[in-house]
Amino acid sequence: MTEVSSLTGRLLVATPDLGDPNFTRTVVLVLDHDAKGSLGVVLNRPTPVGVADILDGWAELAGEPGVVFQGGPVALDSALAVGVLPGGRAGDPVRTAGWRRVHGAIGVVDLDSPPELLAPVLGALRVFAGYAGWGPGQLRRELDAGAWYVVAAEPGDVSSPAPETLWRAVLRRQRTRLAMVATYPDDPSLN
Repeated sequence: MTEVSSLTGRLLVATPDLGDPNFTRTVVLVLDHDAKGSLGVVLNRPTPVGVADILDGWAELAGEPGVVFQGGPVALDSALAVGVLPGGRAGDPVRTAGWRRVHGAIGVVDLDSPPELLAPVLGALRVFAGYAGWGPGQLRRELDAGAWYVVAAEPGDVSSPAPETLWRAVLRRQRTRLAMVATYPDDPSLN
């Protein structure tokens, strides 16, 4: 695991031993991480609810599958969106109105902004119901206990068209022993 002072913009990949059913085989994008706590969204938990069912104006910008994702166990009645600006043009304030950079080309989308403001520049959008949250020091304790692998995020992780394979795909692309973890069976007792 790479030691970093801030995990903002990084991925937390659940270890096979993580026992919390809210996070089994999840990939979490950390949106904020500081001394006050951490906040992220689970990238690989699609729901059957279409984006058009709750945020009609944003539905055309949502990537496939065009559904809302369960971002975590906290505040499931609230919506949060993450978007990617192609080419990483995050420095241009006109192009980024309604979008707050998290890391590189990945940022949080202000769903109160008019969708047409971001439509010309947004390359990918994913809408989440709820989020994952950790209080001060809580995530550090989980990392120290070996519950998560910390790896670099790529813009395509946010909009993976096959979210059910994201856990294995993120692990497989690592150039360390983590690539082998991708082959860990869903139920090791069946081996």
